Amino acid sequence: MDTAPRRPRTATRSRLGSALGGLVLAAAVVVGLTGCTNAVAMQAAPSANAAACAGAQVRLPATLNGTLPLRNTSAQATAAWGSPAAVLYHCGVAVPTVSDLPCFAQGSVDWIRDARGQNVVYTTFGRSPAVQVVIDTKRATADALQDLGDAVSTLPKDGHRCLDPQDVS
Repeated sequence: MDTAPRRPRTATRSRLGSALGGLVLAAAVVVGLTGCTNAVAMQAAPSANAAACAGAQVRLPATLNGTLPLRNTSAQATAAWGSPAAVLYHCGVAVPTVSDLPCFAQGSVDWIRDARGQNVVYTTFGRSPAVQVVIDTKRATADALQDLGDAVSTLPKDGHRCLDPQDVS
């Protein structure tokens, strides 16, 4: 007969429960990190921490151009749509002043359009903080600006607005 003392069952169960709990926690961390690997790598704009950016961020649409889904990003006050990303959004960029680039109104938001590069860059005009939207025109259209209008229109106006050429002369 074995005379060795036996451990109480509760201690074994307790250790087993701790081990299982640790495994569950480790699995949750792995799943959480795996979800981050699909995030679009972006840099936060200089004023990304502005409260108005947070207010606009929560109003961003789940899709743009009817087919481009919103994706996770790696930086504050940013967003991306499409896979690969076709539209990039940054809130808190430098507020533009006078510009010789075309300026137009889309709904209640004025935008400056810069088509000098491979992608078209739109920057809000007359809003502080400002938003910049980069559109890959091979996969998305400027209609994305209309889709973003509800969110961007919540940013405070700074008193500037786009002028028609006849207003300047």
